[in-house]
Amino acid sequence: MKKINVITLGCSKNTVDSEHLSAQLAAAGYKIVFDSDCSHADAVVINTCGFIGDAKKESIDTILAAAAAKEQGRIGELFVIGCLSERYADELRAELPEVDEFFGVKDWEAIVERLGAKHRRELETERCLSTPSHYAYLKIAEGCNQMCGYCAIPLIRGRYVSRPMEELVEEARKLADGGVRELMVIAQDTTYYGMDIYGRRALGELLTELCRIDKLKSIRLHYAYPTDFPDDVIEVMARESKICRYLDIPFQHISDAQLSSMKRHHTSREAYVLIDRLRERIPGIALRTTLLVGYPGETEEDFEQLKEFVRKVRFDRLGVFAYSEEEGTYSATRLTDDVPDEVKQARVDEIMRLQEGISLENNARRVGQTMRVMVDSREGDYYVARSEFDSPEVDGEVLIAAGERRLRRGCFYDVRITAAEDYDLYAELL
Repeated sequence: MKKINVITLGCSKNTVDSEHLSAQLAAAGYKIVFDSDCSHADAVVINTCGFIGDAKKESIDTILAAAAAKEQGRIGELFVIGCLSERYADELRAELPEVDEFFGVKDWEAIVERLGAKHRRELETERCLSTPSHYAYLKIAEGCNQMCGYCAIPLIRGRYVSRPMEELVEEARKLADGGVRELMVIAQDTTYYGMDIYGRRALGELLTELCRIDKLKSIRLHYAYPTDFPDDVIEVMARESKICRYLDIPFQHISDAQLSSMKRHHTSREAYVLIDRLRERIPGIALRTTLLVGYPGETEEDFEQLKEFVRKVRFDRLGVFAYSEEEGTYSATRLTDDVPDEVKQARVDEIMRLQEGISLENNARRVGQTMRVMVDSREGDYYVARSEFDSPEVDGEVLIAAGERRLRRGCFYDVRITAAEDYDLYAELL
């Protein structure tokens, strides 16, 4: 049996792509492994990220490590796919002759056939999960139409293409039948879903259909673009108990000057109004956001407004990135990268220090409360679990001391919060 190692880098959208590819290869009789260490395999496929500088570096380093393993005879063929390969295939071919072939983000049929299998359309809703078996990501669309000033995704992935609702429901039902209990709904912009194929925003309808799948117990929404946020999505989130009181909504900045330059298509006031609306209609909702500092032209006044935004809103979860110039984007071609790197990093550090204190205070208020949590794993003396307010890999955890009672991965338990740290909580079983 031919063994193929699929290594996925970057975001959860890449994870879904790798899992669809793996299902095609597994159906051809190949053994699929997901091993980041480039262990012995007949072929290694690296699904790369090309979004920002750090991600590009990680992708290149991983390719070089695999190339070394190939030279040592530990792996057979080496293939590279994904965003980095889409953007820089010619340069990569010249610099990395050890790679047998490069494929872009839409070349799935080609790589399946190159590996000696046949791409089968009837398998397009099948997945080989690389996540733990009780949760999975559901990618509802490809590409993006927003054209934010700093973002290369539309250049790499193209314009927004929604997947038909019936296809998504079929895929979600198969995942649930296979043991998935929590589904993370993702896309580059989830709130735009349906505009291209239905002529309307249809995310609320899709979420309603997903809630009707009995075996799914939890549905979580990521990457919700704030501009023209659909009101019916708020209604569905407030109504459906299966949908987590959690929303990943990347605001990036709050200064009107920066929002305009970034081409975010909303104002500071509109952002604050949306947050108030979400918290009023969905009491207790946990908001996660990402912020971008050091964008061209960001002044001290802009940055002070951003800090005040963080203080005022008190996000439950927050990530912050320093701007890096990406070829072909509006900001790279039309603006000057005029914020020094040391200032960018200082601003990242300052925002994270501020958020650390907010996160600790938010967590401290949960001490004594009861929560329903899902167990993900056991690590040492603790079971690692998550509440509805935590998404896997990016958010905090609820740690339960391992006692005489054995807890099962993927099952829900009621706990009482006993202690809090900056990002994690400690709990005891009820």
